[in-house]
Amino acid sequence: MAAKNILNDRPAYVVGIGLHRYQHATETSYVTLGLTAVRAALADAAVDWPSVETAYVGNARIGMAAGSTMLRYLGPSDVAVAQVENASASGSTAFRQSVHDVASGVADVSIAIGVDKPVAGAGRGGPINANVPTLDHGLIVPFSHFAMLAERYMADTGATVEQIAKVAVKNHGNGARNPFAQRQKVRTLEDVLAPPQISGALTRLQCTPVGEGAAAVIVASEDALKKLGIDRDRAIRVAASASRLQEFTPDENADAALTRKTTFEALEAASMSPRDLDIIELHDAFSIEELLYAEAMGLCGTGEAAARLERGEYDIGGKHAISPSGGLLAMGHPIGPTGVGQVCEIVRQLRNEAGDRQHPQAKVGLAHMVGVGAVCVVHVLKR
Repeated sequence: MAAKNILNDRPAYVVGIGLHRYQHATETSYVTLGLTAVRAALADAAVDWPSVETAYVGNARIGMAAGSTMLRYLGPSDVAVAQVENASASGSTAFRQSVHDVASGVADVSIAIGVDKPVAGAGRGGPINANVPTLDHGLIVPFSHFAMLAERYMADTGATVEQIAKVAVKNHGNGARNPFAQRQKVRTLEDVLAPPQISGALTRLQCTPVGEGAAAVIVASEDALKKLGIDRDRAIRVAASASRLQEFTPDENADAALTRKTTFEALEAASMSPRDLDIIELHDAFSIEELLYAEAMGLCGTGEAAARLERGEYDIGGKHAISPSGGLLAMGHPIGPTGVGQVCEIVRQLRNEAGDRQHPQAKVGLAHMVGVGAVCVVHVLKR
């Protein structure tokens, strides 16, 4: 039986969004990064800091007590602060906690924040794990894992190296129009296929950069909208939120199986289907992931994603706009902020405020992240 969706009984709305641009590692403190995003979100919602009752700070690399240390600079407040670490899904999980606080009545206003910086010695934020070789997915580093999945996908479906690389061409093009993206340059297919190869067919521009940045989202109840005079026309409703832990499976593409289950749980809770999705921000740390997850989410049949991508179905203005922000490939993946930043992009799109990367008539968006463990977090938002 499907779990009860508490968001049906007590709605939660995203009313404010803010970002600090994702970028290569700098001397900028995480406090400056985080507060830039928080202040932008407060200004966007037109609410003051004392109105916020709970705060969740997602990070994976900057250590304990980072959230409370950072937020004290906003002035006196009795906000309840908790820090969230859930690997790449840290920010997504922080957002889920804020949504649950509002939906359960614990708070009328909550803020989810993601902020992170590279660890010492990690260089300038190159492709994921290229500088710090932590192990994941068993005994192989992520880029090797996904390089093997790319080989398997090509063998099973007949897709080509060039088709997989076109994911990165699309997303770099989207990122070039996003002022908050780490990579803001249009790339041709030749650019994307150019060396260096990171692993197998995956080149540098088909792997996410891991730098620094911050994102913040303010979540509010119906009562808060009325009490604080928040603009209802810019409030985006959270229709569902789902989180799952990977079950044991011999399938080496367990992330896709986990994505399928989590996505359909969220869509069922929202009383929607994949065809309702206008905007999808997904975990495309490597180009092959977009194709695998598009199929897992039910946007198309198995083995069809590469051809649909080539036809423009996943472009801004296509059937579904996948990663209009530029995705992890171009927007970047500073870890803690990534999931919160996805929500920021979806809200911007659903408000019709995305400028020259606006997907027409966007009404429903889905944010998807996977993290080490493996975990998967999916949110559905609607106008």
